[in-house]
Amino acid sequence: MISCIVVDDEPLARSLLESHIADVPFLEHLGSFKNALLAADFLTKHQVDVLFLDIQMPKLTGIEFLKSLRQPPKVIFTTAYREYAIESYELQAQDYLLKPITFERFFSAVSRLKTPGTNQQSDISEASETTLPAHIFVQVNKKHIKVILQQIKYVESIKDYLKIHTVKETLVIKERISHFIEQLPKDRFLRVHRSYIVNQDHVTAFTQQDIEIGQIEIPIGGKYKDHVLGILKG
Repeated sequence: MISCIVVDDEPLARSLLESHIADVPFLEHLGSFKNALLAADFLTKHQVDVLFLDIQMPKLTGIEFLKSLRQPPKVIFTTAYREYAIESYELQAQDYLLKPITFERFFSAVSRLKTPGTNQQSDISEASETTLPAHIFVQVNKKHIKVILQQIKYVESIKDYLKIHTVKETLVIKERISHFIEQLPKDRFLRVHRSYIVNQDHVTAFTQQDIEIGQIEIPIGGKYKDHVLGILKG
């Protein structure tokens, strides 16, 4: 079971999330709170795996609240505002749900959560470094399509979608880049920018500012620069 709480100043929003949580067998709802201060007090006394956290709240915003926590639980932001998406991802939020939140979108987000109780993130990272899957399946509309990992040249993020550029075609899926890279072998795929992942096997040249894959130039983001150049230079 994954324990969770809801933090939102809107009664209807809290009620909707409580209903969604009740419909998911592996979620355990521990409580709902109308502001971050009440939630903070609860967290000092209880172990919580996941916060469903609104952003625009009185006195303390969801982002301010998350930054104040020394060892925060996993967080799924729930908000009516798109403009906080980039900041939420930088805070390593699990997902960013726009209101009104459908059950389908909610279930997609919670299905990605790791089972609590063990260091799952560490386990996943170690596994991805030693296990090299030959392919993954991605959902395009209602169809699950096999993608051979070696054929992926690079992945491009555009708002809520990803373009997967392969040697044969370009597939468009609805997915977050931070979630997608978790499915890829870390010794071959490299995030070089907040909007780009590259397959090192297809890199034909690089400079201090960009990477070339054939005729395509992909920028290297400032926060990724040292790591990316260190990897590419070997």
